[in-house]
Amino acid sequence: MRKAVQQRTLDTRARLTSVAHELVAEKGFEALRIEEIVLRAGVAKGTFFAHFKDKDELMDLLIGERIDTLLDRMVTGSSPHDADQLAKRLMPLVELMSSERYVFDVIMRRSGAMALEEIGPIALTFGRLGELVGQWLAQGAFRKDVEPEILVEGVEAFLMQTMALNFCALHRDKAMQARLQPYLRAWLAPAAT
Repeated sequence: MRKAVQQRTLDTRARLTSVAHELVAEKGFEALRIEEIVLRAGVAKGTFFAHFKDKDELMDLLIGERIDTLLDRMVTGSSPHDADQLAKRLMPLVELMSSERYVFDVIMRRSGAMALEEIGPIALTFGRLGELVGQWLAQGAFRKDVEPEILVEGVEAFLMQTMALNFCALHRDKAMQARLQPYLRAWLAPAAT
């Protein structure tokens, strides 16, 4: 039988994440240091590691929360009806996920793309994103000759490609939405009859 988590433990974890949110707002994700978190939270470094395996686990939580907030907003409103509208609806997510190279790197490591055994907050957001995109594709003027799951996986792959090229010196010449739109047009256009 599992022991009930003590309120003090919950409060400490909440304080650590709250301080981390504050520091990210001040300095960004990459500049966040465990030493600063524990100093500002008024706890020992060992206490941090009692709650989080490492900085990446904390980042998984913080970034996952931000992605979830964006997904909550994306659910509202009408469904996109074509590839250009879909690209536009996905841009706030793309901008967050590529806001810093470090954020993109954490997302790549924690999204499930790197075969982590643990399913954390970021990986769960990819599940939500897939469900949302699947709903949009079912309602819009998109191809119907390919299984919806395959279409969704393609959209996710093009999102990652768009963001990866944004960090490549050879390919930074194009805005991300302008790069994503042709991918989605080619991938999602209804089959000619």
